[in-house]
Amino acid sequence: MFARTVRINLKTIGDPGYSRTLDEETIPALRKFPGFVGQVSMMSSDGKEVIGISLWERREDAEEYNRKGAASVLKTLEKHMKGEPKLQTYEVTNSTLAALPVRKAA
Repeated sequence: MFARTVRINLKTIGDPGYSRTLDEETIPALRKFPGFVGQVSMMSSDGKEVIGISLWERREDAEEYNRKGAASVLKTLEKHMKGEPKLQTYEVTNSTLAALPVRKAA
């Protein structure tokens, strides 16, 4: 399994629109790509920063998404971002994830 992370500073502290955009635009777009496994999103306790982790079956799937979809997905989040997002990629070496309870968008 392979992971891509994106770290975004928010324009508005605790921006509830960010979660709505994820639910309504970003995640549906990710689901269209082969090899997409899931998404985990986290907001810092001060509400200034979010980190998204997308999980992919194979490195090639993540690379294909990076070439053909990442720019348009980031475009949907642009209205919430302050500055440039920071992207990194990782090989997943261990995981206990099955189902995580998440907060729904307001």
